Amino acid sequence: MSRISIDQVKHVAHLARLAMTEEEAVAYTEQLDKMISFAELLNELDADNVEPTSHVLDMKNVMREDKANKGLPQDEVLKNAPEHQDGYIKVPSIIE
Repeated sequence: MSRISIDQVKHVAHLARLAMTEEEAVAYTEQLDKMISFAELLNELDADNVEPTSHVLDMKNVMREDKANKGLPQDEVLKNAPEHQDGYIKVPSIIE
């Protein structure tokens, strides 16, 4: 017995805006049924003592200590700006 119908495959293809011929729909129905059967095999595994994970590898973010540092002097920053006025970087106006 198929776990997914050809109508369901066509419906999902329609939602995804995919053009699909009748032959493709039949082929995808068979392929998806095999994938679902394989995934159902996982239900037979004893996973009671297995901790849930979000990643296969034990990954940790390596971050530096968050501490404030003195910034660049204002004249040093303004030296790199294409235009500046009264100690501020001048940018084109985007609001009329």
